[in-house]
Amino acid sequence: GSSCGRRSRVAGRAVRPGTCTLLEERCAGRAARMKRAVEGGAQNEGGKKHATSPGLTLPEADDGTAEVYIPAPVRLHKLNRERLVARLASDTAVQDGTVLLLQGGSDKAREETDAELLFRQESFFHWLSGVREPGCYLVMDARTGHTTLFIPRLPASHAVWMGPLHPPEHYAALYGLDHARYVDELPAAFSALAPPMVLVSSGVNSDSGQEAQAASFEGLEAYAVERAGVGGGAGLYYVMSDLRTVKNEEEISLMRHINELASEAHLQLMRRAKVGMVELQLEALFTHWMAFYGGVRHLAYGAIAASGPNSAILHYGHAGAPNDRRIQDGDLVLVDMGGELYCYASDITCTFPANGRFTDQQRVIFETVAAMQAAVLRAMGPGVAWGDMHLLAYRVMAERLVRAGIMRGAVDDIIGANVPSIFMPHGLGHFMGLETHDVGGYGKGEARDPRRGYASLRTNKVLQPGNVITVEPGVYFIDTLLDEALADAALSAFLVPEAIQGYRGTGGVRLEDNVLITASGVENFTRCPRTVEDVEGVMAGTITSRAQLTTVV
Repeated sequence: GSSCGRRSRVAGRAVRPGTCTLLEERCAGRAARMKRAVEGGAQNEGGKKHATSPGLTLPEADDGTAEVYIPAPVRLHKLNRERLVARLASDTAVQDGTVLLLQGGSDKAREETDAELLFRQESFFHWLSGVREPGCYLVMDARTGHTTLFIPRLPASHAVWMGPLHPPEHYAALYGLDHARYVDELPAAFSALAPPMVLVSSGVNSDSGQEAQAASFEGLEAYAVERAGVGGGAGLYYVMSDLRTVKNEEEISLMRHINELASEAHLQLMRRAKVGMVELQLEALFTHWMAFYGGVRHLAYGAIAASGPNSAILHYGHAGAPNDRRIQDGDLVLVDMGGELYCYASDITCTFPANGRFTDQQRVIFETVAAMQAAVLRAMGPGVAWGDMHLLAYRVMAERLVRAGIMRGAVDDIIGANVPSIFMPHGLGHFMGLETHDVGGYGKGEARDPRRGYASLRTNKVLQPGNVITVEPGVYFIDTLLDEALADAALSAFLVPEAIQGYRGTGGVRLEDNVLITASGVENFTRCPRTVEDVEGVMAGTITSRAQLTTVV
């Protein structure tokens, strides 16, 4: 870009929500189609590719023949607003005339420079509106759901640097909202509304421990602003977080599709992985496929491409360890990567031998983790407590590792001493949606189990239809934890030091699928190699399609 002047990247771009701008066709009639969707038109307005379509294939030549999925954004967000209004309707703390005030995300630059970071909308704001532009506000009547978007009033110079300017009504039609005005009109709008109560979203994210900042504007202090007046005193943040744990049908279709893309990208990565590559090349294979063939611009989180001993580093791939090791013959390779489409995440992990053939030791660990995952997939469903599934995974691990001669003793005693947490110190899985680790895992004031492993569970709720959650068991040989355990008499009694020594330095195995809870059980969105035979078949070239993979559960 030009070095002349600081660019202002805020509202004003005519882009249909849900399209990938890299591949988008700018149709003159799109605003009219969006308007028809608002007025009750097609349920999958604008969709080029339905989310339940059969498996994708990667062309042998880079001919650029990708189909880009476009979700039904107007209906998706309308359903979310309707659900929120319905929840608040039964809340006696909500008075007639009460409004919700949400503030969208803002443009940010790197430190003091004019190097702008690529904007991504604040998740609650996206959940309710689908608005892509920064610097906006949303005001919604808590009883009727009538929604007004407030957009920044941009200078004429914006059109030179960032594209055409559009009036507020353009955005009301584009996003299926009732009305739109400029942000500088917000105080006057509040004066006319005279709301008896203003609900703002403020609370602590149970994963990060960070506090969500409530919306504010100059003059808001003149009104009765309520941060904890709904949801039994918890507040709007926790009400919306709880609603976000249950996905509507449009969100489910979108998440099914992004998983289809990510599953295919993992298969194509595995087909092409070779000894001698640098880990970063695996990341490049995944990101290329997702963008070039799936129209997915963003990864949902920092890619983990961990080989050899790095596969025992749970969050490898960070700035200090940027997927930069050369892959060696005999390594296990763990790739944890997911794409983000229309702000919704996928999160998939596969593990495979770099040379295409598992050693006996590697096979023992892979099949242990695969058995843990399969047992959970068979047992989970509506009405099942997630903590019980974590315990089930630990039990299957203990049974398998006793059989392999790595642990010893009675399985019940091993579980009672929490020995499996040495080998899997993280939780079994987490909710997914607008965040990879989505909100709603714990309500306000809900405590975590303090034991290692259990303390890392990102939720302990009872599962219900509409939840999307990862199932990601693992077994790792982490020197720090092994040394501590072997020095602890209460734990070392259940370990076989000689056997463990033979596994040190080999890393670990994780398998991660994204699973929808249905009324009758589960739907696994992820379809990746989950048996030794399938992994080796993919790497040998005898399996080239996900349709050839074994259905484990």
